[in-house]
Amino acid sequence: MDSKHVFGGVVAAFLFGFVVLYSSRGRENIKASEKNRSKKTLKSSGNGACRSNFAGNTDVIIVGAGVAGSALAYALAKDGWRVQVIERDLTEPDRIVGELLHAGGCIKLAELGLEDCLDGIDSQIVLSFAAVHKDGRRTAISYPSNACGRSFHHGRFIQKLREKAASLPNVKLEQGTVTSLVEENGSIKGVLYKTKAGQELAASASLTIVCDGCFSNLRRNLSNPKIEVPSYFVGLVLENYNLPYANRAYFILKDSIVVTYPISSNEIRCFVDVPGSKQPPISNGEMASYLKTVVAPQMPPELYNAFICAIEKGNIRTMPNRIMPASPSPTPGAFMIGDSLNMRHAVTGGGMTVGLSDVVLLRDLLRPLNDLSNAAAICKYLESFYNLRKPTASAMNALASTLHTVFSSSDQDPSRKEMKEAFFNYLSLGGVFSEGLMALLSGLNPDPLSLVFHCFAMLAYAVGRLLLPFPTPKRMCIAAKLILVGSGIIFPILKAEGIRATFFPETMPACYRTPPVQSTDDRETGK
Repeated sequence: MDSKHVFGGVVAAFLFGFVVLYSSRGRENIKASEKNRSKKTLKSSGNGACRSNFAGNTDVIIVGAGVAGSALAYALAKDGWRVQVIERDLTEPDRIVGELLHAGGCIKLAELGLEDCLDGIDSQIVLSFAAVHKDGRRTAISYPSNACGRSFHHGRFIQKLREKAASLPNVKLEQGTVTSLVEENGSIKGVLYKTKAGQELAASASLTIVCDGCFSNLRRNLSNPKIEVPSYFVGLVLENYNLPYANRAYFILKDSIVVTYPISSNEIRCFVDVPGSKQPPISNGEMASYLKTVVAPQMPPELYNAFICAIEKGNIRTMPNRIMPASPSPTPGAFMIGDSLNMRHAVTGGGMTVGLSDVVLLRDLLRPLNDLSNAAAICKYLESFYNLRKPTASAMNALASTLHTVFSSSDQDPSRKEMKEAFFNYLSLGGVFSEGLMALLSGLNPDPLSLVFHCFAMLAYAVGRLLLPFPTPKRMCIAAKLILVGSGIIFPILKAEGIRATFFPETMPACYRTPPVQSTDDRETGK
């Protein structure tokens, strides 16, 4: 009996209603996203007209000019706010993260009017993903609704965003290292920072927004972070490759997890996941030996030679995969977004999509306001941000953690091995199953209900594979353990994200915050 009949016989009876609900919601969300992508203009006039009579020269200080910081600076300045951006280093970043922007992130970029930042940097269109099984089997999964992602060199994209933000007259972009927040009577009034020349300066504004990335030095002032590092990514750049399909990324799901995607017309980024808190040292050659002997035999034939050449070139770099649920401490006068607030495992490449979604949400929350000087009222109002972002962020965070946990586990446990097999075959089913997962991964439909549906549908599929055509005692035992293991993976992840805020955000009091009452006398809003 083939896998599709097994799945239909076991799962259909108790998941049919869920499929109908999920698929209808998914189509509505994806259509809404497509509609947003087609918009050409912002709601405001976008002329950068001053909208506040705050006595100082700056309405908003943004700490950090990465993806989130630069995009936010542009968005707020287009709405008329006076913005000062302080970035530690304004030279082009040379990093191995932030190189894949999923379809949902591209839509958010277009909503912000920043889609042209993808032009002129040799960015590559990504249309689909190929999952490669341990035995060589492959299945291709495309973005739903003919959507596409983009991949590129991180530094080139960042410089484009910075240039776009700095082109507005009410944005001041400068290089400096923020050393501390300035607090007065329980409210943040600005920051202290050192310029490139070492001069110590102070900057003041009604609202300070911290988005200084995964290594934030201000995070602990505004949150209670709990950071976990389950693995490291080893990064290589492959050249002189010969791919059978253009515009495709790879998930190589064998003994090691390997993710590859093009970042220019002649380069492919390759990430190798090394589980655990320690990694083989690079300096003494252990890492190169590990990649050649353990990882290289798992690479698809079309990437093998390029992978070996990249190792021999020696430009091997590493980065920790950090997981940190959002745990903000609302503070008048200050705010956090991006990786300084929340991080997820990088295996799904969802960081920039979540960050840009945060930027759009925060921009929209600030649009009804004309004055940010009442720090306590603004802080109470913006508490809604943390709840409104939860469903999207939590779905993408949990998906990344779940996929990494499943595929980084050892095959010595029969239940975990069966879970891997079931996941790969589940992707091969196509239709609502593979498309639904891609809608989640890409940010087109980051719905927590969809995530739960797919997790338990995969478990049901795995159980069906074991019990049909004849449920032996051994198979029943493995199936029971599989259910326990699967539930033990997904539920702690969802609990860390917050069950109530993720699935029932409407029940959270902060979801119903209304903008503070403000006078509109003598103020230009640019709308």
